[in-house]
Amino acid sequence: MKINSKILIIAGSDSSGGAGIQADIKSVSSLGSYAMTAITAVTAQNTKGVKSIIPIPIKEISNQIEFTSKDIKPDSVKIGMLYSTQVIESVLKSIKKLKLKKIILDPVMVAKGGTKLIDDRAVLDLKKKLINKVDLITPNIPEAEILTAMKIKSTDDMKNAAYKILDLGVKNVLIKGGHLRSKILKDVFVNKKEIAIFTNKKIKTKNTHGTGCTLSSAIATYYGCGKTLKKSCELGIRYVNNAIKTRPNFGKGNGPINHLNSFIIEKKFR
Repeated sequence: MKINSKILIIAGSDSSGGAGIQADIKSVSSLGSYAMTAITAVTAQNTKGVKSIIPIPIKEISNQIEFTSKDIKPDSVKIGMLYSTQVIESVLKSIKKLKLKKIILDPVMVAKGGTKLIDDRAVLDLKKKLINKVDLITPNIPEAEILTAMKIKSTDDMKNAAYKILDLGVKNVLIKGGHLRSKILKDVFVNKKEIAIFTNKKIKTKNTHGTGCTLSSAIATYYGCGKTLKKSCELGIRYVNNAIKTRPNFGKGNGPINHLNSFIIEKKFR
C-alpha cells in the first residue's frame, strides 16, 4: 500500500483502544496514510468508563509536536482531547511556530460514559483562542450545545448552532447528529458559502465508542490527501458508518467500532 499523506494527531490515549490516539492511528493507517502523534493525556478506561486521567507535562506535549513535525512535516493535523487552558496555549504556540496547516478540531469534552475530559476555563479558551485557528470543527450535539449555550433538538437547531459556531471564527463546522432520537441520522456541514446535510440510516447499537475520534481522523486523512473539506466529511462519514456496521462485540459497555473495515489483507498474508 502506498502512503498517501502524513497526519499529525494531538490527542489523549485510550487504554481500551477504541477511542483517542489508538483509534486515530488505526483510522489514519487503514485509510492509507502515515500517523504521527503528540499525546496530551493518558487515560485508564474500558468500554464501561474512565478510571483515571494522567496529564502529560506541558513541555513534553510541545516537544512531541515540534520535534516530530520538524523532521516529518504533516499534511494535516487532527486535534482531539485538550484538557486544560495550558495545553491549549501550548498547542497553539507550537502550531503557530511550525506554521501547520489543514487543522481539524474534534472538541472532546465528555467521554461516552459521562466523564468530563476538559475543564470549564479550557472550554472558554477553546472558543476564544483555538477555534478561529482551525479549518474545521466537528462537535457532536452535546458539545455543540456547550459551545453555543443552546439546546439542540432538531436538524434546524443543528443548522442554527453551526452558524453560531461559525461566528466564533472557524471556517467550517460539521455537527454530528447521532444524539438526536431519529431513525435517520443527519450530519450538518456549514460554512459561509454553503450548507450540506449528509443523511444515513442510523444503526441501532451501543457499540459506538470512539466514533468522534475516528471521524475527525478520517476527515483529516482525506483532507491531507488533497480532497476538499466537504468531500472529506462525506468520505469520513461513510468510513465511520461502515466501521459501525462491522463492529466487533467487545466489552460489556459501549464497545468499539471496526477501524479496519477499509483494510484489505492480501491473500499471501492470510
